[in-house]
Amino acid sequence: MTTASSPLRSSTGSVYCNYCPGYCCYRLKGSTLLITAEDINRLARHFGISDGEVRQRYIEDRNTFKTRSDGSCPFLSNDRMTKRCSVHPARPRQCREFPYEQPCPYLLRTDLLEEIQPRIEQALIRSGRSE
Repeated sequence: MTTASSPLRSSTGSVYCNYCPGYCCYRLKGSTLLITAEDINRLARHFGISDGEVRQRYIEDRNTFKTRSDGSCPFLSNDRMTKRCSVHPARPRQCREFPYEQPCPYLLRTDLLEEIQPRIEQALIRSGRSE
């Protein structure tokens, strides 16, 4: 059972981001999302286009994503309830490895966890992943 004081991780160590507003998907001042050639190739296969086309459409300064005017990732969906990655299976390595050594500040908000805990538990039960 997930509690307000426990991290939102599955038994496999995955972070539950289903109710996150996508804070990690915005370029914060001084931060950079570095893109590797492997990331570009994975996105190209996902979209069915060439690596060069991915670079032209989505990459700036050779190895970072272009962002929208609000600083968000170009692949962040506009869903009002949850901000979801529209290329999740093909997302860059840096996104796959988040939240790194530091926990996501959004997930550490105890007031938020108390608010969304019932929804998370219901989603886990529906998906058959409750612990």
